[in-house]
Amino acid sequence: MLVMSSIVKNSGNYFSIDDILSTQERVPCKFTLPVYHLGYLDPSSDNENLQPNTKLELPHWLAGALCSRKRHIVSIDIPKQYREGYREILSADASVVDLHKLCPHFYAFGALLLQFEHPESADIAKALLQTFQARFRRTMDSSQNAYHEDTTSLTSKLDEMERQLFKCGQIGLNAFKRWETRATEKLSTSEMVMNHRKRKRAVMENL
Repeated sequence: MLVMSSIVKNSGNYFSIDDILSTQERVPCKFTLPVYHLGYLDPSSDNENLQPNTKLELPHWLAGALCSRKRHIVSIDIPKQYREGYREILSADASVVDLHKLCPHFYAFGALLLQFEHPESADIAKALLQTFQARFRRTMDSSQNAYHEDTTSLTSKLDEMERQLFKCGQIGLNAFKRWETRATEKLSTSEMVMNHRKRKRAVMENL
C-alpha cells in the first residue's frame, strides 16, 4: 500500500525516467471541439482540421493537457488493459498475468489515469491495489530463492515497478548471504594505521 501511495504522490516527477516513460503510454481520446490545422494527425481523414468526435490515441502527457478542469478539448476513455474485462482476469488470478506485456509500467500508468476522474477510476484503483497485493509475495519469494541464478524467466512477466522490487529482494539476499558466511566481518588494517606503523618502524631503525 505504501508503494502504491508513493506512486500516486510522486506522479509527475520531471526527473524520473520511469515517469517519463509512463506518460508516453497512449490514452484513447475523442475530440469534443474542432482543432484547426491538425487534421494530419488523423490518418483516416483528408480534412485539414480535426473534427469533433474524431477518435485518436494520444500520449498521456498530451491527453492530460487537453482534458482537465480548465480544458475539455477531448474526452478520454480507459485503455483496454484497465477495462472491466481485464480487471476480472486480474481478479481471478493476477499472479499468472504477464503485466509487462499488458503495459511495462502497469501500476504507474494506472495511477496516472486516476487523475482524469473517470467513472471507473475507483474500480481501477481497487484493481491496482489488489493486483499488487496478489503478486507481491510471489515476487519477493522468487527474489529470495534465486541466488546466483539467471532471473530472466522470473522477471519477464513483471512490470517495471515489480522488477525494482525483485532487484531490492536480490540485494537483500546477497547481503544476507555475505553476513551468513561472515564475509562482512572480515577486518583489514586501515591505510592510516599501516602508514603510522611504517613511520614508527623507520624511527626505531634510526635510533
